[in-house]
Amino acid sequence: MYQALYRKYRSQTFGEMVGQEVVATTLKQAVAQGKISHAYLFSGPRGTGKTSAAKIFAKSMNCPNQVDGEPCNECYICQAITEGSLEDVIEIDAASNNGVDEIRDIRDKSTYAPSIATYKVYIIDEVHMLSTGAFNALLKTLEEPTANVVFILATTELHKIPATILSRVQRFEFKSIKVADIREHLMRILDQEGIRYEQAAVDMIARRAEGGMRDALSILDQALSLSADQKVSLAIAEEITGSISQLALDAYVTAVRTHEPTQALENLETIFESGKNIVRFATDLLYYLRDLLLVKAGGENTHFSDGFTENLAFEQDHLYHLIDEVTASYQEMKTSPLPKIYAEMMTLRLAEEWNAQVKEEALPANLLATISQLQEEVAQLQEQLRQLPNKQTSSQGSATTTKRPQGKKRYTVDRNRVNRILQEAVENPQLARENLIRLQNAWGEVIESLDGADKALLTGSQPVAANENHAILAFESAFNAEQTMKRDNLNAMFGNILSSAAGFSPQILAISHDEWLEVRAEFSNRTKGEAVDAAGEEQKDRLAPEGFEFLEDQLKIVED
Repeated sequence: MYQALYRKYRSQTFGEMVGQEVVATTLKQAVAQGKISHAYLFSGPRGTGKTSAAKIFAKSMNCPNQVDGEPCNECYICQAITEGSLEDVIEIDAASNNGVDEIRDIRDKSTYAPSIATYKVYIIDEVHMLSTGAFNALLKTLEEPTANVVFILATTELHKIPATILSRVQRFEFKSIKVADIREHLMRILDQEGIRYEQAAVDMIARRAEGGMRDALSILDQALSLSADQKVSLAIAEEITGSISQLALDAYVTAVRTHEPTQALENLETIFESGKNIVRFATDLLYYLRDLLLVKAGGENTHFSDGFTENLAFEQDHLYHLIDEVTASYQEMKTSPLPKIYAEMMTLRLAEEWNAQVKEEALPANLLATISQLQEEVAQLQEQLRQLPNKQTSSQGSATTTKRPQGKKRYTVDRNRVNRILQEAVENPQLARENLIRLQNAWGEVIESLDGADKALLTGSQPVAANENHAILAFESAFNAEQTMKRDNLNAMFGNILSSAAGFSPQILAISHDEWLEVRAEFSNRTKGEAVDAAGEEQKDRLAPEGFEFLEDQLKIVED
């Protein structure tokens, strides 16, 4: 029976893992030094080696012949784990076993000692698919681990894992594999299989894999199935991946370079008639223009067509302009119900005459003379201001201080809402203090669970006040506070994370740190003033002086 390439060439040792050197080295040293924890979490994009690393790790920690953390792959334990038949290494798919009962069964069975191996290993794939109850059951097991039991959790969606689980495991992040590493691995497999190939075809498959080795091997498998002579050609790779052919892109870009919109539209129509996806066309065009830039900058030329060589005549600034145009149109084509129209408009814009230099006739003839005259007048005015009498200068200075120049309007928060939150905190200080402490303790986990722009936006923020329904975040940057409040999905983004990490999910109110100090000072002064006024009224109503309150009933006021 034929075995798929991604199964046949699955990594069996840490040294065979591609593109994950840091993870492989760390796990190998943990085994060599005997520092094996009770729980691990492998996260990263699909096809980057998470499950393979889990099996290699299970083999290495149980292999009696392991050397420097590498399994021998020849003993009974290694071979049984590879085949999936060792009863002490259990692999579970959480997508189909995501209930509480399945996890409770794991918890009960994990209390038994391993029968053959040194460690009993549970590999739970796609662990983010577990239900809330199942996560709670798993949490109990991770809190009180049984000796010689190791849990290896794998997921492609780290943000769905509760913070309580994240704090009890060792986390390893698998990165997308570089195109160069995928290309070298594919060529190594093709050479080992004795299959001929074109370099451009392997490059295209490596790019289309988008960082996943399993996807790359699956595409290669399809290409081999389509090939009649067991040769991976560029034409077959383009057909399998749905990419635009090199010659079609050469002709299209040549028409753009020579400013022939009619010819460019005809080339575009030919591409569409061949059944190619419009969004894929924009993607391939961006890669083509990017390659032109890299080659002009001295990079390696992976295109060997005459059309590509001729298109290197583009100016560098013109290529930047084309890339900007294609990127803007890409978003429109991706979301529009009529993407072909946007592709045609993009083609017309790309084929227009373009000049990086500003045309001379577009500027006034005496522009330089006018600018020079204005500079002289400004210098004269500055000199006259310096020669004014001190009295006039001081009077103008005072007038200037009373009338502040209007600068850029800064972001201001709704102070009424902030004051209401502070007032509630004064009325119930113990509850407010407990909520704030819970929020501050969990805030580090909240930021770590975010990705990319969200994480950068909240860096430098800190909870400063909270009640059951609202929380105030103080930002070092007023710009970050403003951008946070502009987020439409702000409270939805924090809801699940805060609920898991802090136990409640208040609505977020962002404020700059300087404005927070100002609002808090105003509120404190106003509160103190009200307290003093209340004390004065109370003292005014008393008839007896302080210390003689017991005579209050026997005194009365008599008007003279």
